[in-house]
Amino acid sequence: MNQNQESQQNNQEFNDSKAAVKADAKGLFASIKIFLVELLDFRHDTDREATISAIKADIPFKGATAWILICSIFVASVGLNANSTAVVIGAMLISPLMGPILGIGLSIAINDIDTLRKSLINLLTMLVLSLLTAFLFFYFFPLNQDTSELLGRVRPDIRDVLIAFFGGLALIIARTKKGTIASVIFGVAIATALMPPLCTAGYGLSQGKWDYFVGAMYLFAINTIFIALATFIVLKVLRFPMLHYANSQRRKNIARIAGVLAFAVMLPAGWTFYDVLKESQYKFDYKNYLENEINNNQSLWLQREKFDIKEKTITLNFNGDVNDATKSDLINELRGYEYLKDFKLILNGNSNRSTDKILELYDLALDKIDQRDQQIENLNFTVDSLKLAALSKNESNTFDFINLAKDAKIKFSDLESFGFSKMLNTTNFRLIDTIFVAKIRWNSLLQDSLRVQKSTDFKNWLEQELQEQPVEIITQ
Repeated sequence: MNQNQESQQNNQEFNDSKAAVKADAKGLFASIKIFLVELLDFRHDTDREATISAIKADIPFKGATAWILICSIFVASVGLNANSTAVVIGAMLISPLMGPILGIGLSIAINDIDTLRKSLINLLTMLVLSLLTAFLFFYFFPLNQDTSELLGRVRPDIRDVLIAFFGGLALIIARTKKGTIASVIFGVAIATALMPPLCTAGYGLSQGKWDYFVGAMYLFAINTIFIALATFIVLKVLRFPMLHYANSQRRKNIARIAGVLAFAVMLPAGWTFYDVLKESQYKFDYKNYLENEINNNQSLWLQREKFDIKEKTITLNFNGDVNDATKSDLINELRGYEYLKDFKLILNGNSNRSTDKILELYDLALDKIDQRDQQIENLNFTVDSLKLAALSKNESNTFDFINLAKDAKIKFSDLESFGFSKMLNTTNFRLIDTIFVAKIRWNSLLQDSLRVQKSTDFKNWLEQELQEQPVEIITQ
């Protein structure tokens, strides 16, 4: 009997201990739940009326707001053109682009059709004004070239969707908090980067690069839709009051349209993300293949390489012959890389290991040929000069210059001086001719017209005296 009582007592203590553990566990879970609720709940700190008023106030694009937008577009365009990240970030901070986008999310959440219409009109106005400003800058600015800042906005992917959505969540949560957190708004403006895609789209229009325009506008559409979607979700979670005139069926239809549109935008973005991921994997494996199998092989000297992802081919050109054994080894090694095993490897070699050496020898041979030709030309020139000198010496005895000068003075009384010589002449710098040159001076009182006529007569007379040899007359 005593043993039974002791056993029952032990069971009772065990049950009490078990119940106490359960109670403690429930208390712990309850405490954790309370802690998480207090940590993550932001509904108690919401100022609904101030949030709606602030969002509606930022929707219109008029006066100063429009000029701020134009200035920020110019700043962003300069930053993209100069490839300056700091300048682009500065343009994002001063651009007033968030107003109409938040207005779209707000109007759908509270079913405010008038605000929705106003938001869409101002968003379209902002879009046209931004594109026009960026177009004019890049069209007339003389220094236009593709930069990494521009290229980074033409191929959106799933990551841009996530940035836009969670950036929009942070933005609207900060907006709904009493005492708006300005740093959050600035950070979201930088992270979602609404301004650079519009500038890139304007650049694409100005240069006729339609793929740039389409890619950049797609990125802007992703940012716009998912920021508005995040705004819609947060305002619905916070139970912002709907307008009394709202039609519940219409509200549901608008919400469905927003969801379908977001899903439609997310599908191609997801596909683009998949393409980017695959391309990164291909390039990573290709880099490792070149490093491990080519660069580390001292017997191979890679000259050029081409990696074509679309055609799935790898072309490697080497200095020197590549034997069959090496080719087979490189092909087999390629199969060991997961993302390159389906690629076709094309290997090309040449018989000489140094193309530069061939070019050097070729240039040397050309130089020697040029030197030989020059020596031949100089030799010909010397021979011709000697021949003409001998001819001139022989011909000098055929006439007496003194008698020729006396005859000239008798025939042309106005002649005051007369010089005569033979001159070597060449026009192609290969063959040499000899010509007779006569240098004469007429009486200074002789008229110019008579000088020309007398010079012509003197030339004809002198050529007759020299047995029809051509003479060049130089008149002083």
